[in-house]
Amino acid sequence: MDPRDLTVAEIEAYLARAAPPRPAFLRALASDPRRAVQRLVARLRAARAAGRAEARRLRQLYGEERGRRRLGQVVAGVDEVGRGCLAGPVVAGVVIFEEGPPIAGLDDSKRLMPAVRERLDQEIRACARGVAIGVASVEEIDRFNILGATRLAMRRAVQALAAPPDFLLIDGRERLPLGLAQAALVDGDALCACIAAASIVAKVARDRLMRELDAVFPGYGFAHHKGYGTAEHLAALASLGPCAAHRLAFLPVEQVALF
Repeated sequence: MDPRDLTVAEIEAYLARAAPPRPAFLRALASDPRRAVQRLVARLRAARAAGRAEARRLRQLYGEERGRRRLGQVVAGVDEVGRGCLAGPVVAGVVIFEEGPPIAGLDDSKRLMPAVRERLDQEIRACARGVAIGVASVEEIDRFNILGATRLAMRRAVQALAAPPDFLLIDGRERLPLGLAQAALVDGDALCACIAAASIVAKVARDRLMRELDAVFPGYGFAHHKGYGTAEHLAALASLGPCAAHRLAFLPVEQVALF
């Protein structure tokens, strides 16, 4: 097929259904003098470069687990969400992956839109060897401080697995008193696939809990800001005062006086 015999619209339609286009066709496109065709070529090259970059990122993201799996280890990733909120629990997730193809688009939950997180949460649960959630309540956050409550939520998540892993990869600097070999990775949710997956399942689970709290304590906007200290949340606190879902230790001084 000679692209010079095709209109720009026909070339665009062919590129959309040809996966991937044949090299000879691409070479012919590159020599086509039409500006619209050259714009198509530029977009195609940019898309292919982005695809190669994403493939490299995913290979690196799964690298730590691949290495430990070759040693015969069952590896679990652990992460938490909600640590810096004014309200709601802190939630931890843990994920153990089976050996298999990478999940396209897997990344740190903070980098993903809500609809993408929901989709990836389903994919993770469908292909993972183990997934579990651990929660530490507002009362436990106030009693043990956020660091202690975070460790508690992580420990509960790991203990909720049907079978314990051989090794834990934990986001941040935390270590868990579980008698399991483990390593803490700063920014692990951007560096390690199972930690990224744990961040996603924890975020999706916590967002659902915050929507439930929004129904119990209307007016604060929990379904929107998920308990973080946004302008909307602070305005609601100033108007309504704190509720039972708020963390006493995290509130502004003038709100603590209302308890």
